[in-house]
Amino acid sequence: MSRKYKFAEKSGAYFISFSTVNWIDVFTRIEYFDLIIESLDYCRKNKCMEIYGYCIMPSHIHLIFRSSHADLSGLIRDFKGFTSRKIMKAIVENEHESRKEWMLWMFERAGKKNSNVKQRQFWQQNNKPIAIWSLKVFEQKLNYVHYNPVETGFVTDPIDWKYSSARNYGNNDQTVLEIDIN
Repeated sequence: MSRKYKFAEKSGAYFISFSTVNWIDVFTRIEYFDLIIESLDYCRKNKCMEIYGYCIMPSHIHLIFRSSHADLSGLIRDFKGFTSRKIMKAIVENEHESRKEWMLWMFERAGKKNSNVKQRQFWQQNNKPIAIWSLKVFEQKLNYVHYNPVETGFVTDPIDWKYSSARNYGNNDQTVLEIDIN
């Protein structure tokens, strides 16, 4: 069942999460993380995406962002479409991917359940954008994003998760993605 959530304030900042179908842990290899980082960086530089916080987990992504062109839905649609094609191709071509057949089967199975999908579905379609309407909400969502790897037991300090903006806020020079802190 599809859930349609809308971006009410087109020029505002939002917290959003999106997950792989069936919460499959795809982001367990550096090359898959890198595809997401490269895509986010491209959106920052070429599609007017302003990123204030992010965290890439094995099966999902948390993002605090806005679009200076006020096309939030189009931006997320394009990002998810592009990354799903790139990651799917990377999985197919990765000779070291031990779960390749299983993952492709799961993506095909999900695609068959969705009339909008031609072959394989990578991302779940539903994402519920939450407006960032105050500094308190921003801080709450940013803490949630940064502490997600801690809560799941991957690290003991948010700054230790390589694929998170916690490093940007912690003035760590080993960040993997520039964000819009100002």
